[in-house]
Amino acid sequence: MPHAPRHQTEHDPDIKGVEYAKRLAEAEHGLQSDSYGVTRALTIGIAVLWSLFQLSTASWLILDTLYIRAFHLGFAIVLVYLNIPMFKFTPNWRPDLRFFLAMHRVTILDYILALFAALAALYIFLDYDGISMRYGAPTTRDLVFGILLVALLLEGTRRVIGPALPVIALLFIIYAFLGPYMPDVIAFKGVSLNRFIGQMTMSSEGIYGIPLDVSATIVFLFVLFGTMLEKAGAGHFFIQLALCLLGGFKGGPAKAAILGSGLTGMVSGSSIANIVTTGTFTIPMMKKVGYPGTKAGAIEVAASTDGQLAPPIMGAAAFIIAEYVNVPYIEVVKAAAVPAFVSYAALIYISHIEASKLGLQGIPRAELPRFVPTLLAGLHFLLPLAMLLYELIILRHSPELAAFRAIIVLTVIMLVQRPIRARISGKPMRPAFGQGIRDIVLAMADGARNMAGVAMATAAAGIIVGVVALGLGGLITQVIDQLSGGNIFLMLVITAAASLLIGMGLPTTATYIVMASLTAPAIVTLGATQDFIVPLMAAHLFCFYFGILADDTPPVGLAAYAAAAIAESPPIPTGIQGFLYDIRTAILPFMFIFNHDLILHNVDSWLQGGLIFLMACVGNFAFASATQGWFITRNKLWEVPILLSITLIMMRPDLIAQLTGIPHDQRYWVYPAGLIIWGAVWMMQRMRTQSGTPHTAAA
Repeated sequence: MPHAPRHQTEHDPDIKGVEYAKRLAEAEHGLQSDSYGVTRALTIGIAVLWSLFQLSTASWLILDTLYIRAFHLGFAIVLVYLNIPMFKFTPNWRPDLRFFLAMHRVTILDYILALFAALAALYIFLDYDGISMRYGAPTTRDLVFGILLVALLLEGTRRVIGPALPVIALLFIIYAFLGPYMPDVIAFKGVSLNRFIGQMTMSSEGIYGIPLDVSATIVFLFVLFGTMLEKAGAGHFFIQLALCLLGGFKGGPAKAAILGSGLTGMVSGSSIANIVTTGTFTIPMMKKVGYPGTKAGAIEVAASTDGQLAPPIMGAAAFIIAEYVNVPYIEVVKAAAVPAFVSYAALIYISHIEASKLGLQGIPRAELPRFVPTLLAGLHFLLPLAMLLYELIILRHSPELAAFRAIIVLTVIMLVQRPIRARISGKPMRPAFGQGIRDIVLAMADGARNMAGVAMATAAAGIIVGVVALGLGGLITQVIDQLSGGNIFLMLVITAAASLLIGMGLPTTATYIVMASLTAPAIVTLGATQDFIVPLMAAHLFCFYFGILADDTPPVGLAAYAAAAIAESPPIPTGIQGFLYDIRTAILPFMFIFNHDLILHNVDSWLQGGLIFLMACVGNFAFASATQGWFITRNKLWEVPILLSITLIMMRPDLIAQLTGIPHDQRYWVYPAGLIIWGAVWMMQRMRTQSGTPHTAAA
């Protein structure tokens, strides 16, 4: 099942509700769970072996990085071909072909293709010495295996995430060869077959490039860590803890859903998987206290989508940002921290607005789990997270080493938690110990299966990156410059729109790689031509943010389909509502491109960082009030521009300081003006609520 059928809805008679959402989560990674017999056993065996290989390379096994990338791709491509059949129909007109072509299972043909795909992926390892000696002059055998790898990689990617990325990669390949015959404005010198295959399959500048390297060395371990943490039961613990803290407030289940999704999203890195993990519990609770199904699903969509923004782990693309920008991963975390937490704070504020509109209350405290027992019952789940943070922030170790050591701690927890519970309850410990081992093995298998889509996407995106590296990058900058007329504002709008459009058919990681390769250098270059410095980190985060937002952009928005299935609401209205909530996130990239304080660029003081965060929260709250039509009561039309002006003041104090003649180093003195205006609007609306005007009526 590729990246989810676009026409399928929660009303499908075969897949409903939670089951449909789970199938969407599987579709996001591309692997089905309905394989059986030899194929199922082989899949689990290969997946576990892949996990063990990745853990080994992170600890004791020393291999050339190119070898690690080749084996990483080999494992992924084999799992894809062994789990997803080529065709989605049975050729009734040729009954003799049913043994080879079937819709419900893989066949001998898929096994054969898996074998050839593995050989093609490992060819650079099998003949590394020979390839390195004849780089630039490939032999006929090199060309055959290179073409085979490109073809089988694109076909495997089509199976795992749908046709969008392979089609884009194929267009780039065609353009690479036909560039000299294009119109002058987009003409390209073109490449020969020898140079193309050498770049794509015989070097680290194409398929085996930086995206696949990050997938192989870092992302796999974090995905495995998240999968194991969920298998251990941490997801349920996070939701229960969030309910203890926020469930009793106005619209409490929505606030708990946002906090729980944020905690889960930090380790899952997948919006749909996040929805399946937390939404199955939080969406019914939101509906129970009075949220309509559409809004309950939309809140979960917005919370789960933004999970990939939440430090310290974030999504897979964040690790690639660190490699592209050539900075330690902790610098990416630092840059992303303020926008991410501002976005989540504003979403909690939006849930409060919705509860106020609907006149909702929280869950009675008597019905909520007790905080201390809940915390103590799941306190051990915080140990691997604490180890991860300690390794990343205090010891400043590499992400792969930090993830490896956190996985070791988590493995010990998974091994002993069941026997300890059995001992406390007076049950036999030996079966519980065996179940703990099974949990670890299955979590390792699931972690590898979850990585198949990411690995294939990064490898296929490497083709696009490789074509750009062949000399297309400068031309792309020129074309974008002409399209935007040299205006950086228009350039950003074009980039955002393209990211949302491409992201409808691609996973976040692939969207980011494509857009960052094409537009991030252009944003920096165009800014420089206008005497405006755009930090490379800001340009890459800009692409990252809009790649994430594509997950809930109608009419596709797979995250919205998953949430709508659980909420039993129409998927398109749910997606539109979720997108309206996510507008608060969409303005942040436009702000930090110009106000570098928001990404803590050259900000090293905790006090200064805290001030920037708090004031940005006020600005985003004001923006949320303006777009949602409500502050403490329904807005009047003339209050909307006032609220938007507060947003501009709090998020762009540099601009206001420039316009008013305040020196740049005193720009923070602009903040009090924004707070005074915000307080004035609050006071006016407060007076209206006390006077009982019709504007206080619930929406």
